[in-house]
Amino acid sequence: MTDPTLASLNDRRSVPSRQLGEPAPDDATLRRLLEAAIRVPDHGKLEPFRIRVLRGEDKLAFGSKLAKLALDANPDLSDAKQEKERRRYEYAPLVLVVSARIDTESKVPELEQDLTAGCVAYNILLGAQALGFGAQWLSGWAAYDRAVAKLLGMKKNEHIVGFIHVGTPTMDAPERDRPSYDDIVSVWSP
Repeated sequence: MTDPTLASLNDRRSVPSRQLGEPAPDDATLRRLLEAAIRVPDHGKLEPFRIRVLRGEDKLAFGSKLAKLALDANPDLSDAKQEKERRRYEYAPLVLVVSARIDTESKVPELEQDLTAGCVAYNILLGAQALGFGAQWLSGWAAYDRAVAKLLGMKKNEHIVGFIHVGTPTMDAPERDRPSYDDIVSVWSP
C-alpha cells in the first residue's frame, strides 16, 4: 500500500518559473497554503520567518526595480542579462518572498532560525503541489543583496531565504537525477 504523504514527497518537482502561468492560488487558497506552510519546527517559538506576497503590477514593478539594481551594481551588464533581469518576474503570477528574521538575542543559534525559515519555503513548495499548482524556489544574487532586502522593507536582522514562484504548470515538470540512497545514507557504529 502506498502512503499518500510519501507519494507526494516522491512526486515533488520544481516547475521552472517560465512554465508557470495563471491561475495562481486565490486569496483564500493562498491563506490555506501559507497557514499550513508555517507549521514548522521552531525551537524557542521565535517565528523567525516572514512572507511577502508579490502579484500583478506590484510584482512587475519589483522586477523592474531589481533590474535597475543589477545594472547599478554592474554597469557592464550585457543587454541580454539586463533583459533577463527585467523579465524574471513576468512569468509566474505569484511570487512569495520568504525571509528569515533572526533574533540575535536568542539562545537559539542563528542557523536553526535560518533552517526554520527554509522549512517554511519548502512547505510552500509541497503545499502548492498538493493544491494542484506548480512552484519553484529561486534565489540568485537578489536573495543576498542588502539593497533588495531594503527595497522589501527588511531590517538588518532579516534576510531573504528565497523567492518562491507559484502558478499553474503549463507543461509537465521534468524529473531530474536524484541522489542514490546508498551514496548518502550510512549507519554509524562505535
